[in-house]
Amino acid sequence: MPNKVLVVEDEANLLVALKYNLNSEGYDVFTAEDGEAGLALARREKPDVVILDVMLPKLDGFEVCRILRRESDVRIIMLTARGEEIDRVVGLELGADDYVTKPFSNRELMARVRNMLRRSTSDGPSASSGAETLASGDLVVDLTGHTVTLQDQPLDVKPREFSLLALLVANKGRAFTRDQILERLWGHDYIGDTRTVDVHIRWLREKIEPDPATPQRIKTIRGVGYRFDG
Repeated sequence: MPNKVLVVEDEANLLVALKYNLNSEGYDVFTAEDGEAGLALARREKPDVVILDVMLPKLDGFEVCRILRRESDVRIIMLTARGEEIDRVVGLELGADDYVTKPFSNRELMARVRNMLRRSTSDGPSASSGAETLASGDLVVDLTGHTVTLQDQPLDVKPREFSLLALLVANKGRAFTRDQILERLWGHDYIGDTRTVDVHIRWLREKIEPDPATPQRIKTIRGVGYRFDG
């Protein structure tokens, strides 16, 4: 079954070109010309990748990204015509996986889509590695059920957050660079921004730390990256 790609873009000529090129790559393509329609299509079709323009009528791309990330772990590539650093930072903070600045080459965008679809969020520890659960105090990561509990209460974690937490807990005391985390969980050919790791770390801290502002479990190692201390 072909992968599904949703394109949300209000520039008609670009939308037609993107659909043609993605179809030529073998993807099942859905399109929308405004944010509200794009969000409805994403909820209905459950795409593997969403290509999302920032400047959209009815609901802008940032808001669509924020809602999608709250509801799912779909891979999101944001398109921006302005090329401003603030657009990229905001998109990543909201949970986008990658961004492309207009004008862009078809080859570049197709490569980014392919790279995203090659990534696996199951590169972390699994039940087949021997252990079925990872525990650190009152934090328990169930590798078989793909669940996380804190003080016996279930936490709502997205698949990518789960893989990141499992990687860190399984390697307690070991510091990982952002690049190492990206390679483990996003794939060695990921060409996006390393700040996506920081965003996912922040989301995890908000869920497992008593005080996310002074984390005790996931520590920042200056000049290196992150380490789980339990």
